[in-house]
Amino acid sequence: MIAASTFEKETGNVFQHFGRTETFRLYTIEGGKVTKKEDVSAAETGGHSALAPFLKEHGVTALIAGGIGGGAREALASCGIEVYPGVSGSADEAAEAFAAGKLAFNANATCSHHHEEGHRCGHHDHGCSHHSI
Repeated sequence: MIAASTFEKETGNVFQHFGRTETFRLYTIEGGKVTKKEDVSAAETGGHSALAPFLKEHGVTALIAGGIGGGAREALASCGIEVYPGVSGSADEAAEAFAAGKLAFNANATCSHHHEEGHRCGHHDHGCSHHSI
């Protein structure tokens, strides 16, 4: 199984605003361990609405994230990607914990500060159903 983590390139930490993620670290999980990791740039995707299809195209089935809004959660779910939000600290350590079935996450974590700027995630298309993958 391949898992992805939103990721701050400079620190290696889980990024706290999913919709503005420019780099994802993809992890291959086998036998309860991370066997491979790879960084992929999402900078050219256009952000929010394109991230779920981008991750699906890369074979991602689970996402470790910091803050994430409801629209993004819906888009990821429509792409068959499980979300593990509310994670902070090292992305590599979080991936290892995920692989071992011990990831601590907060299912209720949100990303609300950008919604105050007038962005309404629930009112534009985030879904995978309109893309041929």
